[in-house]
Amino acid sequence: MHLLSAASCVCALLLTALLCRVSGLETVIGLYGETLEIPCNNGAMKTEDAVMTKWKYDKGEGLPGDLLVKQKNQNVSVIATDEYKGRVSMASNSSLLLSAAKLTDQRTFTCMVVSNSDISEYPVNVLIYKTPAGLEISDKAVELEIGKLTKLGTCVAQDANPAVNITWLKSEKPLVADGKGIFIRTSVLVDPVTGLSTTTSVLEYSAKKEDTGAQFTCSTQSTVGSQLVSSPVTFTITYSTENIRLQVDARDPLEEGDNVTLKCVADGNPPPTSFNFHLKGELVKVENADTYTIVNVSRDTTGKYKCSLVDNPMLEASHNITVNYLDINLAPSGRIVKRAGEALHPTLQIDAPEPSKVSWTKDNVKLDKDPKFTNLTYSDSGRYECTVTMGLLSRKASFELLVEGAPVIRQLSKQRGEDGNHKVLICEAEGFPKPAVSWNINGTSPVESPFINGKITHRITVVPSANLTVFCTVTNKFGMDSRDINVSSIIVGERMDKQDQSENSDQTKLVVGVVVGLLIASVLIGLAYWVYMKKSKQGSWKTGEKENGSSEEEKKLEEKVEENSQKAEV
Repeated sequence: MHLLSAASCVCALLLTALLCRVSGLETVIGLYGETLEIPCNNGAMKTEDAVMTKWKYDKGEGLPGDLLVKQKNQNVSVIATDEYKGRVSMASNSSLLLSAAKLTDQRTFTCMVVSNSDISEYPVNVLIYKTPAGLEISDKAVELEIGKLTKLGTCVAQDANPAVNITWLKSEKPLVADGKGIFIRTSVLVDPVTGLSTTTSVLEYSAKKEDTGAQFTCSTQSTVGSQLVSSPVTFTITYSTENIRLQVDARDPLEEGDNVTLKCVADGNPPPTSFNFHLKGELVKVENADTYTIVNVSRDTTGKYKCSLVDNPMLEASHNITVNYLDINLAPSGRIVKRAGEALHPTLQIDAPEPSKVSWTKDNVKLDKDPKFTNLTYSDSGRYECTVTMGLLSRKASFELLVEGAPVIRQLSKQRGEDGNHKVLICEAEGFPKPAVSWNINGTSPVESPFINGKITHRITVVPSANLTVFCTVTNKFGMDSRDINVSSIIVGERMDKQDQSENSDQTKLVVGVVVGLLIASVLIGLAYWVYMKKSKQGSWKTGEKENGSSEEEKKLEEKVEENSQKAEV
């Protein structure tokens, strides 16, 4: 309860008086049980001009009653002989002080002032107000039923003056009697001894569903003091079930093997305790519970489910359940061993109720397209993994590809050392298993690169003192390959090496082309000369002339032609 404290009331009354005009008289309002100050001449009294000041009151029926008198330069003299004898005194400004105010003090008090030239009277009407002693709701209903008019409670404001008005509120909003769902009956009882009034208000109310949890209070606004508000009360609102819904509690997305809990939620109060669950043609009744759990669901669980009240089967709710599944089959899978140059076309089969998305990676690097191989190379070796997604579902499959084959030397090259005193020979090869690299000469500072994607690079350092031909040979269990390269001595080949380093690759190709052309021309000239000699011999035989050349010269010419042919092939 919210009450204006007594101390606040006392301070307010001692500091200020509430003044108004009633029937032309000055009126002072005081609080019950407190000291009341009644001003003389509205507080404008000049005490130095008064020869005598006297206070009296109206006893009723025109009879006056004396209270006290003060002669100039004398003390106040109390002359009352009745109930006011011990309750009255005079303030320094000639105001009458009346202690322990009662309702019987509601009368007219007159201040009479006698001066040297005149006698003046200043009547003051006194009203005594009292705030209620308390404000509480009693006789509260146990529960409220929707649509049924029920006595909600009784609000009582005790011992007030004047009698107060009581207002009922629901969630801080006033209730107004409408003769339908809200009835308010108010009565006032006056205590014959004290004269104080007790106001009683009874609220009859027809509840609604939205009244669940609503707070009901009653309040009163006193003529003086602050508003009083009772402690709030709430009521259980009972009503029959009008709506139900089927709630599905499951993991999202719902997959095969998961559990699903069906919950039938009803709006009745008290709520129903028994339900029927319709499980795709099967009826299951549960009592003292509102849930049913389906364990280890499968794709066949997908369908429409219902629940209803046992005592009202027509009141039902439904919900569709979809069990997601995503099956994939990658063929081939696992570890796959292929020979270089062969083909490989993996197939991925997907079984899902909705469209899915496929992505591939090779050694954790995303691929732009699906892996399809018509001519496998060693660099195709690696771990391939596909990820298939459908909504929030995801599945993965993978295979490990290993491409085997005989080694092949892709490039054999040389380069001059930084100090100019040695040369570095570089042999780059492919193959699997890892090929062994060997040289036909001994070199220093051998360096072998890591064997990655079937590729390996081997380097050696040589210091040739003369021109020589160097062979690089690579071997594994599937075969071997060998290539040679001409290496000139450091002294003889210095100029050529510098020239080689300064020329670009196009110039090198041009030189090789010119050399090959010259060799071919030499071979053609030799063949032409040989044919000519043959014809010359035949001609001499025809004429019977003796052959000019010897058989030894012919043999030397044939050897020369054969030598040129071999050079051209090299």
